[in-house]
Amino acid sequence: MASSSKSVVVVLLLLNFCVYFLSFFQVQSFHLQSNAIVLPVMKDSSTSQYVTQIQHGSPIKFVVDLGGPLIWLDCGSGHVSSSGGRLIRLPSQSIQCSKAVHDRGSKTCDVFPENGVTGVAARGDLVEDTVAVGSVDVDRFLFACAPSFLLQGLASGAKGMLGLGRTRLSLPSQLAASVGHQRKIFVCLSPTNGIVSTHGTHQSSIFGPEISKSLIYTPLVDNKNNDYMINIKSIKINSNPVSVNAPLTAKLSTVDPYTTMESSIYATFVKAFTKAAESRNMVRVTPVAPFGVCFGSDQSADESVSGVPVIDLVLQSEMVKWRITARNSVVRVNEEVVCLGFMDGGSDPVDPIVIGGFQLEDNLLEFDFGTSMLGFTSLGESGCSNVAVKESM
Repeated sequence: MASSSKSVVVVLLLLNFCVYFLSFFQVQSFHLQSNAIVLPVMKDSSTSQYVTQIQHGSPIKFVVDLGGPLIWLDCGSGHVSSSGGRLIRLPSQSIQCSKAVHDRGSKTCDVFPENGVTGVAARGDLVEDTVAVGSVDVDRFLFACAPSFLLQGLASGAKGMLGLGRTRLSLPSQLAASVGHQRKIFVCLSPTNGIVSTHGTHQSSIFGPEISKSLIYTPLVDNKNNDYMINIKSIKINSNPVSVNAPLTAKLSTVDPYTTMESSIYATFVKAFTKAAESRNMVRVTPVAPFGVCFGSDQSADESVSGVPVIDLVLQSEMVKWRITARNSVVRVNEEVVCLGFMDGGSDPVDPIVIGGFQLEDNLLEFDFGTSMLGFTSLGESGCSNVAVKESM
């Protein structure tokens, strides 16, 4: 009997220990998950699109659309859920559907996903299911099932687009609602590997206090499309003002590979940039498509860009500037030529300036929904790829 009683006591002690251990592990796991969700982002070399993935039964590759209003994918003819069943279309009168721009005359929640690269939109079904974003399972995640033809123009293997815009169905908004994260998102793009991240705490948990302190803030401009837009008070090249009609609005975009400018702004900008470049002994050469302005360079990459003029986008005051140096202004197309990474956006574009992915690279960007502010800082030589590598370790 004594031996039997001792055995029972030992078993109870072991059970209590296991319960304690499991509860401790769960608390620690929740703490880590609520602190940050990090999505690695790779740049597709063929399209210059930025690609990430989330799990929906299996890994699914998405093109990152910074201003995209929702997440959409080609669900296939079967509309299969993560559990293997058929995806259920949400009714038009549901609470979930009220978060979307939808066809109010339909019984089901018909939405209109758009390919941000081609500008083509289509009718799709709003559905919900469980997905894994980074290391976190998100229940009742809302996304649109789109027809397969909407994939045209996307990077090879991509099955949809991941919208990060200022809407209720974007990735950051859904993560804020489901796992209690702050209504902000951090984007750090790279020519190789970058990250998109949301946080439950201050950004210093990943990027460090020094980088956090270096962020410069400017207001986001409200607009009907809920894009990320900022005001530009003036443009300077080597500290000299460019004669354009300001202020201007500029949209930030990850689906446009390079910055585009309305034709008259572009012509004035190119004239000022070329004059400043030639004053530093840069020689203009025949342009290489798709670029409109190129310069000769028969030296190493580092040496050849040392004379590239500095571009400043002056924002709400002379003290607040987005500085664009050679790293983000010229593109090396071969050993002998570098080209200005700014494009003619046409005479009647929707937005006078669109700041494209190349100019965003190796800058840490903080988009705060609550305060409608953009924080930005250049990571210099370290770049976003180093941040991504450290975070994955």
